[in-house]
Amino acid sequence: MHQVRLFFIALQFFTRLPIPAWVGFEASWLQHASRYFPLVGCVVAAIAAAVYAAAALVLPAPVAAVLSTAASIYITGAFHEDGFADTCDGLGGGMTKERALEIMKDSRVGAYGAIGIVCMLATKLTALATLPPQLAVAALAVAHPLSRLASSSLIWKLNYVRGEGKAKPLAQQMTHGEFAIATLTCALPAAGVIAAGWMTPGALIAAALASLAAALWFGRLFVRRLGGYTGDCLGAVQQLAEALVYVAVLATLGHGAWTAA
Repeated sequence: MHQVRLFFIALQFFTRLPIPAWVGFEASWLQHASRYFPLVGCVVAAIAAAVYAAAALVLPAPVAAVLSTAASIYITGAFHEDGFADTCDGLGGGMTKERALEIMKDSRVGAYGAIGIVCMLATKLTALATLPPQLAVAALAVAHPLSRLASSSLIWKLNYVRGEGKAKPLAQQMTHGEFAIATLTCALPAAGVIAAGWMTPGALIAAALASLAAALWFGRLFVRRLGGYTGDCLGAVQQLAEALVYVAVLATLGHGAWTAA
């Protein structure tokens, strides 16, 4: 029952979805709820995939991709997109660690953040719209948990660099066992799309490697520029990893522009 409570606490923290009143709340629970961050991604993926599948029955793929993405943004309250924009502003405009952290704390969105989020959304929407509908649903199913696992890896391996912050209660050191639980939850949708024949093993491997690449690249950048990570950094990794998963899955189809020409 305690594990169920931890999942609901993570769901409440990362989404707008209501949770049962009996769950209750204790601040200490947040320190261990990060193990279910990818499982929250499974819930978001289920809703986003359902919206895409329903919309694709009567609408073109680009419209289905927009509606699906809009649904995931609404469910999460643009939590991760906001973190990505703030990270772009901070790393783009801050020449020192202190200045970068100051910019990231500012609620206003600057040029780097605006350009970054437009490019990010354009990449996700274009890739999803180009995938065959069945593969797009499968990509959604694995991208959301995998990208949140990438974010969890920062909690697992790096230091939280702010004295205070919304993510600090969640950003305590993640144990190896907790990260193993997070990884296991990603295996569930992955096994499902493979068993259903909606995605090839090669595409799944490409998706996992893309998510890993996002975590490694951003992780090294955060250590070099900030000395660790903030809550905004978690959102930035999630967004980049999600986008790269869609791109990686699309690349496995071999439909490059030069090939088509």
